[in-house]
Amino acid sequence: MKNLKKAALLAVVLAFVGLSAHAQKGSAFGFKGGLNYSANGDYFESIGDNAKNPDRNIGYHIGLFGKIGNQLYFRPELVYTATKSDYDNNVFNIKKIDAPLLVGIKVLGPVSVFGGPSLQYILDTEFEGIDIDNVEDDFSVGLNFGIGLNFNKIGIDLRYERGFNDNEATFINNNLGSGVSSRIDTRPDQLILSLSIAL
Repeated sequence: MKNLKKAALLAVVLAFVGLSAHAQKGSAFGFKGGLNYSANGDYFESIGDNAKNPDRNIGYHIGLFGKIGNQLYFRPELVYTATKSDYDNNVFNIKKIDAPLLVGIKVLGPVSVFGGPSLQYILDTEFEGIDIDNVEDDFSVGLNFGIGLNFNKIGIDLRYERGFNDNEATFINNNLGSGVSSRIDTRPDQLILSLSIAL
């Protein structure tokens, strides 16, 4: 797993370095930010209750993006993301670093479609009023795909993100009884609206 993390980090760094080495028409570098409409996976109780889907909530993200190419392009991003999900009036917060590695194509005028893997590293998790014991794996991989509009240096995109693998955070819920643990699936399941500005 350590080798996988190193390889993923190296891929992101090389992608951004490549922006300066392969400057061409349509290539860009800049800032992005926006809103996340998210629910992190599903909620399970080990005592056998039915799975409960969390209510979706608004989060945010801010970061950097690069773009190599024009008609067909590669777009690496490095983004700080904060999301929250409401489980029966208890809020589960996640703070993480996302590194989408996207390939896109212009389909009509300013409209493009894109998709690709998103590498994710969880920085912190918190469930209101409940102590999180541990997250199974801080590093995970998801999928991003969506549609974008680009007008000169301004871009707007809407995408869907879903985690590939189960990744659970365990916690002790005193309301369930002594020694009873519960789990939250921390996989992202979200719609992401972004505004980007190229420098």
